[in-house]
Amino acid sequence: MTNDTNSHPIQGLGATNMKTPLIGKTVDEIKSIALELGMPAFTGKQIADWIYRKRIFSIDEMTNLSAKNRETLSQTYEVGRSLPSQETASMDGTKKYLFTTPDNNFIETVYIPDDDRHTLCVSSQVGCKMNCLFCMTGKQGFTSNLSTAEILNQILSVPEADKLTNLVFMGMGEPMDNLPNLLRSLEILTADYGYAWSPRRITVSTIGVLPKMKIFLEQSNCHLALSMHSPFPDERLKIMPVEKPYPIIEILNELKKHDFTHQRRVSFEYIMFDGFNDSMRHAVEMVRLLKGIYCRVNLIRFHAIPNVDLKTSNEEKMVFFRDYLTSNGIVTTIRKSRGEDIFAACGMLSTLEKQKQDN
Repeated sequence: MTNDTNSHPIQGLGATNMKTPLIGKTVDEIKSIALELGMPAFTGKQIADWIYRKRIFSIDEMTNLSAKNRETLSQTYEVGRSLPSQETASMDGTKKYLFTTPDNNFIETVYIPDDDRHTLCVSSQVGCKMNCLFCMTGKQGFTSNLSTAEILNQILSVPEADKLTNLVFMGMGEPMDNLPNLLRSLEILTADYGYAWSPRRITVSTIGVLPKMKIFLEQSNCHLALSMHSPFPDERLKIMPVEKPYPIIEILNELKKHDFTHQRRVSFEYIMFDGFNDSMRHAVEMVRLLKGIYCRVNLIRFHAIPNVDLKTSNEEKMVFFRDYLTSNGIVTTIRKSRGEDIFAACGMLSTLEKQKQDN
């Protein structure tokens, strides 16, 4: 899947036992653990600080806890961090990291530097159920949801963790299909005791799992990115099976109930396929459908994947599409393609070959 000259293993620090990870627990949950183990409640705040702020690997590093308390805690719990097992570097500076989960599955996480912006593309599932035609992760099939600990570990444990300015939940999986662990992760990421990130620095992508998207909009202030890819339901259904249970019209009607005119943003991801969704007819319908939604549109080049007979639109068509939408009041950009040479670009993440190698 990757070029050996660009890819190399990293020594991991994963746990080998079945202890419960502390990463992924809220400060109230950690305080409850402390009380159950006979420690003062304030110890829970200390433990959370060590995990999320000081980013330690071992309970033994919690030096403001007594040796006895550290020993008691470590009998049942562990920090739960593990480093990526492999790094693959792109010619454009993008890096793709392979993580091994405790149950010996694999996920990929992508680091994208761009001037003073340092974005991490985070996975939420091993594989994906949604089976979009253009996505390699969907071709892999679905294995499991990631735990909150496994989601947060990606953010804590990439070498560039201290540089990160933005997070996008656009890696492997459909985030809304793992909603409880997604929301818990977002809570910890934005909490004062956790990472203390602004929700405005986090974007969650969805192909439109409507009931769970509603809950996300009610319970989180993070940005939303909706994968659209065609304004016409019959065409969208050909490439995105989710259109059948959750039609794009119903999704847009829900979005119109929410206010995106302030700091929270909604964007529409639109992969442009030559001769499929890049005509004037599509541009006109996009303008009609998005009327009344304060939003932006990101146009994305299609990155060819095996056994899929789709091609990306050319530059001329993409520029026309962008300019037409912009002239009709919709802020539209052509997203720069990153990491294609290491299969790290949009729709290209998959660990299927890695799983085959290990079986």
